[in-house]
Amino acid sequence: MRWEFGRRSTNVEDRRGTRISAPVVGGGIGAIILSVIVTLLGGDPSVLWQQREAPSDRPYSESPKTQPSAADDRMADFVSVVLADTEDTWQSLFRQRGQTYVEPKLVLYSDAVQSACGFTRSAVGPFYCPADQKLYIDLSFYQDLKNRYQAPGDFAQAYVIAHEVGHHVQNLMGISNQVQAMQRQVDRVQANQLSVRQELQADCFAGIWAHHANRSRQILEQGDIEEALNAASSIGDDRLQRQARGYVTPESFTHGSSAQRVRWFQRGIQTGNPAQCNTFAVANP
Repeated sequence: MRWEFGRRSTNVEDRRGTRISAPVVGGGIGAIILSVIVTLLGGDPSVLWQQREAPSDRPYSESPKTQPSAADDRMADFVSVVLADTEDTWQSLFRQRGQTYVEPKLVLYSDAVQSACGFTRSAVGPFYCPADQKLYIDLSFYQDLKNRYQAPGDFAQAYVIAHEVGHHVQNLMGISNQVQAMQRQVDRVQANQLSVRQELQADCFAGIWAHHANRSRQILEQGDIEEALNAASSIGDDRLQRQARGYVTPESFTHGSSAQRVRWFQRGIQTGNPAQCNTFAVANP
């Protein structure tokens, strides 16, 4: 991926090296248990956080920051460029719709973080918090993406950011609120199915970014699309569940199968049209 000469975003908030301690009672323990459950199910907490209606006001403590390594700084630079590129893409697409794109913040953190959605440990992976319109990522996740999920490459890493930005786009469009409202009216299996559709749409939106970024700024190199498709496939619910426990329970899917995630990312990158990402309008996404 050609990124070194790209614009850097001013919307990156660096909290790396700041150690956060959870309270002994309440949110801290609950967050740890939630992290384990979500990890076993092969997902991240973004949808679960979105179902919480009020920001957390539980106390937490911070310890002094430590200096990031040169490799971490290069990765932070990369993430800033990707974020800036998503800003340029979605600003243009929203402007075409006669709307204004509100840029999200991206928070870099180490080990644990306090967001408006609560206390979270890095084990849950990158997530978007609609309550403060911020993306959160511990850059160590990219080592997991490469080693644990067998999805190396800088464009695979960019896909992760673009997917979380896709959730921000859903939030701005009012889609997230509509999904939450529908989830409150149905049972757990149906709520999971709605979650899958929301996640697949975020994958499609990630593809939308890739389409327009490459057309406008020629960011793609040979093999980049394959990297992103491999990442989408590697974090499908079916693949993660089979790796974690040896069998698959489709009714518990919250993000979609590997095939679904690949298909919707491909639809976004091939069409470049957000209207083609309506996962809620098809019978079998």
